[in-house]
Amino acid sequence: MPSVSPLPSLAPLALPWPPPARSRPIVPVFLPFRGCATRCIFCAQDIQTGRSRLEAGPDGILDKAGAALDLRAAHGLPPAELAFYGGTFTALPATEREACLEFVATTLARGRIAGFRCSTRPDCLDESILSRLRQAGCTVVELGVQSFADTALRAARRGYDGATALRACALVRASGLRLGVQLLPGMPGVSPEVFLADVARALDAGADMLRFYPCLVLAGTGLARLWRAGDYAPWDMESTLDSLAQGWLLARAAHTPVIRMGLAPEASLPGAILAGPAHPALGARVMGRALLTAVRSLAAREAGGRLAERLEAPRACQGYFWGHAKELRPAWAELGLGPGNVRYAEDDALRLWLRP
Repeated sequence: MPSVSPLPSLAPLALPWPPPARSRPIVPVFLPFRGCATRCIFCAQDIQTGRSRLEAGPDGILDKAGAALDLRAAHGLPPAELAFYGGTFTALPATEREACLEFVATTLARGRIAGFRCSTRPDCLDESILSRLRQAGCTVVELGVQSFADTALRAARRGYDGATALRACALVRASGLRLGVQLLPGMPGVSPEVFLADVARALDAGADMLRFYPCLVLAGTGLARLWRAGDYAPWDMESTLDSLAQGWLLARAAHTPVIRMGLAPEASLPGAILAGPAHPALGARVMGRALLTAVRSLAAREAGGRLAERLEAPRACQGYFWGHAKELRPAWAELGLGPGNVRYAEDDALRLWLRP
């Protein structure tokens, strides 16, 4: 009996998947609570940054930053980007802000940095401050928007509304500086639907980069008191991973990088977390979910119920493809994919072959 040749594979479905954006190394300068007129209910900058509250001004912190920059130069490393985090940079006392900008001028002149960025609140900006920052070498202003939803902003006692946040985005863009938007999915009043609407608004407002900081209940915060009283419940991990993956895909479609997901792993942080979706590999887990979601959508649109025959993915995906502790293998198997028919390539596209 003659053998029957297998049916040929269908032509692959291609999906662009750009590599992670590369940025200049950042040397952070943490100014916890400095310039903050109020303390938001979720905020514990001393714990989040690993730095105690700064009472006597930034001189000592700047000295340490200068030493770190000198050490980089001594090792032959290229100029870094300085970043002022942890407080409200544009609301610092004028003498402190000028001291920081004088430090920037010195380190720029010595070739230690190529520029700097700062984070601030949307209600602490105007054209004159932005002009001064740009003249001093600022390239990026990151706005701690947290949410554009008025109800969420009131619940977190932010002290401004969504319209103020949008105006601040427009001011930064008009100044010629790049715009970063920081969002806080899961804070009081922010559901997954609100978060995805926030991502869309940030992109529409011209964000050049995004940060997603899932809300955690940290010891010593107003949010901790609400949580203990049963008046606040943080997102669970599954909701967080799925929502951030969808947000990441929205940003990817707009060619806007998400440069951070989750708080930096300071030594003081784990012991202060009372509740909430914290995980040391949060970013990688989100990226794995985003990749799976994208391929699922592609297959659902084109496959007509057929399983995948094989998949080629960019090599940059290899580290998170199967998920943390292989958590995504069952979901990939439902699509017909496993270690035997997934390959990694050097280009920047996903290619999915379907069974006839």
